[in-house]
Amino acid sequence: MSDYIEQSFSNLAKKKLRTFLTTFGVVIGIGALVSMFAFGQGVQSNITDRFKELELFNYVNVFPPSTEDRAQQSVQQPKPALSAVEGTEEKLQPPPALDEDFIQQITKIEGVESAFPEIRFPAHIRFRQKEEFSLVQVLPANICGSALKLRAGKPYTSDEENSLIISDSLLHRMNIKDAETVIGQEIEISTLVFELSLSNLAKIISFLRGKGLPLSEKNYIFTISGVTEKMGFGGPGPWLSDVIIPPGTSKRMKKLSLTSIWDFFQSPRQAKGYSLVSIKLFSPKYVEPVRAQLEQRGFKTFALIDELQEIKTAFIFMDMFLFAVAMIAITVASLGIVNTMVMSILERYKEIGIMKAVGASDRDVKKIFFFESGVIGFLGGIFGLALGWAVSRLINQVVNYFLARQGVPHMDYFSFPWWLCLGAVAFSIVVSLTAGIYPTLRAARVDPVVALRHD
Repeated sequence: MSDYIEQSFSNLAKKKLRTFLTTFGVVIGIGALVSMFAFGQGVQSNITDRFKELELFNYVNVFPPSTEDRAQQSVQQPKPALSAVEGTEEKLQPPPALDEDFIQQITKIEGVESAFPEIRFPAHIRFRQKEEFSLVQVLPANICGSALKLRAGKPYTSDEENSLIISDSLLHRMNIKDAETVIGQEIEISTLVFELSLSNLAKIISFLRGKGLPLSEKNYIFTISGVTEKMGFGGPGPWLSDVIIPPGTSKRMKKLSLTSIWDFFQSPRQAKGYSLVSIKLFSPKYVEPVRAQLEQRGFKTFALIDELQEIKTAFIFMDMFLFAVAMIAITVASLGIVNTMVMSILERYKEIGIMKAVGASDRDVKKIFFFESGVIGFLGGIFGLALGWAVSRLINQVVNYFLARQGVPHMDYFSFPWWLCLGAVAFSIVVSLTAGIYPTLRAARVDPVVALRHD
């Protein structure tokens, strides 16, 4: 076998330019394939690793049942017997509420580590003579350690602590680059409250005339304990806000609380309470048992782990699309290999005849040309992998450079697992060998008598 490999390199070296151009075509194809697959793997790794790092698969979000859901359940259930006293059917029971009693009860269920309501309220954030409007989120101290990824400082350790955690994206909007410099400094939060007292009579009159709302501001001073990365898909609830404070401190603040704009349109018949409660479990294995108990009580639930299969399916389709695009370049490269090998046969027609005349079999001729195709594929795979890695690193640096100016943390958007590197080289060799089948068979069919007469 070493003789075949040595002869293959020797034959390809005789036509350096043609060999280089053919191999370069394979390099481009494999480089494109590797870069696209590395991007797909990078996206998957970033999402799944971040979810696991923040233990987001351990969370179940609970929503109160709507009046329509309760009515539908009453229709599906057998109708109760008529009351002997009133002669009428029993009235529909009021829906359960997501309140403090519910939170206390839910923490007693096996597998539940903690439960906390999703509370947000609008506020003006003032820091270093700059002001930004944002939603403030309330998060218990025992959740901060696992739910947040801090860039500087540390999470607050008590629910009564007069500290907060601010996102790096909010600091970026305030043109503050160094997160370490804000730790321990004071920051002001101005909340909005409905003020219907006589001291706010002018705003009440303006509101009655349809020219404004009777709102006033309450100012509170906090100390910045930590700076967290702003993650669009992170956090125990649907989103993480730019400012996070402890629940005990939040209760002492006058504010206009809301989880979403739909809180303003809550039906008066709907049970009062929180619009969402997040439940943290010790392990994802408790998701289904806990959800079953909640749904039996009439609550609606959502768990991110349910979307894992859909996420994996989306990744598969993305990989298929990237593979199809990269195969265009691979196909062009394989045609180049076929062309190079056919041209080599025509140029070495007499040489093939001499080899057969001195005793070389058709199998020997096939091996020579087959190994030449394999060498092109091997070199194309190695250098294509290197090209794909280099281009990916360059793109990653450029993208991170521009995103860093927007306050987005550094991230590796490309991933090169070992199976991708080995698979790229193996795939390149297989494609080259496949492309060399026809030229190899054609070389084996050369008639030595005709070849020796060929000029």
